[in-house]
Amino acid sequence: MKLDLVVMAAHPDDAEMSCGGTIASAVAQGKKVGIIDFTRGELGTRGTPEIRASEAAAASKILNISARENLGFRDGFFKNDEEHQLKLIAAIRRYQPDIVLANAVEDRHPDHGKGAALAVDACFYSGLRMIQTFDFDGTPQQAWRPKALYHYIQDRFIKPDLVVDISNFWDLKESSIRAYKSQFYDPNSTEPESYLTSPEFLEFLKARSQEMGHMIGAKFGEGYTKTKMIGINDFFSLI
Repeated sequence: MKLDLVVMAAHPDDAEMSCGGTIASAVAQGKKVGIIDFTRGELGTRGTPEIRASEAAAASKILNISARENLGFRDGFFKNDEEHQLKLIAAIRRYQPDIVLANAVEDRHPDHGKGAALAVDACFYSGLRMIQTFDFDGTPQQAWRPKALYHYIQDRFIKPDLVVDISNFWDLKESSIRAYKSQFYDPNSTEPESYLTSPEFLEFLKARSQEMGHMIGAKFGEGYTKTKMIGINDFFSLI
C-alpha cells in the first residue's frame, strides 16, 4: 500500500500525542497516512501490550488512517543497529511514504532519541538498492527513500523549525489520545500512578499545542524540526 505520510513512533501513543492533529489534517486533505510503532510499550507503568494494541486500534479508527504496523521491537532496549534498521527498511519500502514524521531528536524518554536516529538511518539506507529486503510474502522489495523527514516535538521543549496549524483538528487529536485509557488520567484506575496519569499532563499537552499555535497566529499547532534544509521555488509558496 503506497502511503503519502508515515509516522514512526517508539511507542503506541507517541504519534497521537505529538502529531495527531497533523495526521487528521492530512487525512482530511485526502492523503493516505500510516503509523509504524516500533515497540508494544510493554514497559509502561499501566496496562499491558494487549491493551495498548486495542487502544492503538481505537485511536487509528478515530484518525481514520490507512495502515498501522507494530514492529515488535523491545521497549527500552531496541537499538539503532543493522537488525532493527533492516526491519524498518522493509516497512518503509512496503509503504513507500513521501514524508516521514519521526520521534523527537532528544527527549525525556531515551527511546525517543533512539527512535529518531533509527528513523533517519533507515530512511537513508532504504534508498540503497544493494540492500535487499523482502515483503511478508517473500517478494523482493524495491529501494525507496522518502522525500522528507521531520521530527515531532514530545515532552521536552524544542524550538520548532516549522509549525503545522491543527486548529480544526484539536478535538480529533484529543479523542485519539484519550483512546489510550490505560495510559492517561482515569479516576477509577487502581493501577500505579505515573508521569502520564495525572490530569495535569493532558492539560500540558493542550497548552503545548496552544503555544505552538500561538507562534503562527493559530489556536492550536504542532511543531517539527527538520533533518535537512527546506528548499522552496519562491517565497509565494510560503504564503
